Amino acid sequence: MVVLETIRASNQKIGATLPGLVAVFVGATNGVGEATVRQFAKYASAPRVYLIGRSQEAGTRIINECKALNPKGEFIFISKDTSLIRNVDEICATIREREKYVNLLFLTIGTLQTGKTTAEGLHYPAALAVHARNRFISNLLPLINNATSLRRVISVFIATLEGEIQMDDFQGWHMKLMANRDHAASITTLSLESHHKDNPNVSFVHNFPGVVKSGITRGTSGPLFTALKAVIGVFGSLFYMPAEEAGDRHVFLATSARYSASLEDTTAGVPLSVAGGLATACGTDGKIGSGVYSIDASGESAGLKVEQALASLRSRGMTEKVMNTINTDIEKALATGQN
Repeated sequence: MVVLETIRASNQKIGATLPGLVAVFVGATNGVGEATVRQFAKYASAPRVYLIGRSQEAGTRIINECKALNPKGEFIFISKDTSLIRNVDEICATIREREKYVNLLFLTIGTLQTGKTTAEGLHYPAALAVHARNRFISNLLPLINNATSLRRVISVFIATLEGEIQMDDFQGWHMKLMANRDHAASITTLSLESHHKDNPNVSFVHNFPGVVKSGITRGTSGPLFTALKAVIGVFGSLFYMPAEEAGDRHVFLATSARYSASLEDTTAGVPLSVAGGLATACGTDGKIGSGVYSIDASGESAGLKVEQALASLRSRGMTEKVMNTINTDIEKALATGQN
């Protein structure tokens, strides 16, 4: 485990080592996204931050809180439904018009609500966690590559749980919860590997956030989710990670050189030397500092079981199949949205 004292020692150096960061937080109006953007505002020096979410009320509140923490920072809220790919394109076009570079793309959008189709014909949970996330990455990578310091993408989801991918039900319409978990985890990690292959100067982190209070169960129904929400309502406070700690841990993931694009990365983030005991993390291919990381809630890399599962998927050409399917789905969604 990367201990909290080490994490905070690293975060304290962000302002001095990474001034003027431009960051985009997608899904920042509750849960991990909200906790992280607040801590990011606390540590960063004169950042410019875009917050993307649905709730204007929550967005305004968080913007005001961030401005109070960092009066020299600029915080912009964009209210959009990111389950629609055409909205993702509009958001990214706005950012591209305003910015010459982006240092950090931080993605947390997702839901446990299933069985719902978006207006563009995608399964709602897949539209958020798979298609929209990949569209944000693809659209903003040119700006991320333009950055002269930190260049990083964080996808907060279900890392270290990678397993088999079921191409015959790619969007997860009919899968049981555990099978869908393994399936979606691997899709996320392999898609990040594909992006890194084409963008070797950018580091990509897929992480599992731990148990953090959020709105991910919003809109769910059925006996399982009803029971889950009842348990959380009664016992949630006993096992939730404190919001400040969750924010600190994710700011560390976003800014530390521990998760570099490569061992030769000269813009990797806050140097490891700021705190004792830090070392470059092991990538998803089992190699130190290889640029794509599957990270658990304690900040550590996935183990041998996950490395072997991913190696098996790669050997069967699943990386290419995943990306082709995502891109085909997106093209169909955009065509549907024009009708």
